[in-house]
Amino acid sequence: MQLSVIALNVGYAVIGVILMFLSYRVIDRLTPEVDFPAELQKGNVAVGMVVAAIFISIALIIGKALG
Repeated sequence: MQLSVIALNVGYAVIGVILMFLSYRVIDRLTPEVDFPAELQKGNVAVGMVVAAIFISIALIIGKALG
């Protein structure tokens, strides 16, 4: 395996993680009435499912954009 291919894949992974974090922060700021971390601490399953759906959809979008 070529080192350049591995470096490119690691670079894409780092870019993907950074974009996921930034996207989550944008969504968190767009919904100020919902405190996601506090609700997750309380054990709110519905908020957990919403956050999971957000991460999955962002991951699909970023995956298509980078691929």
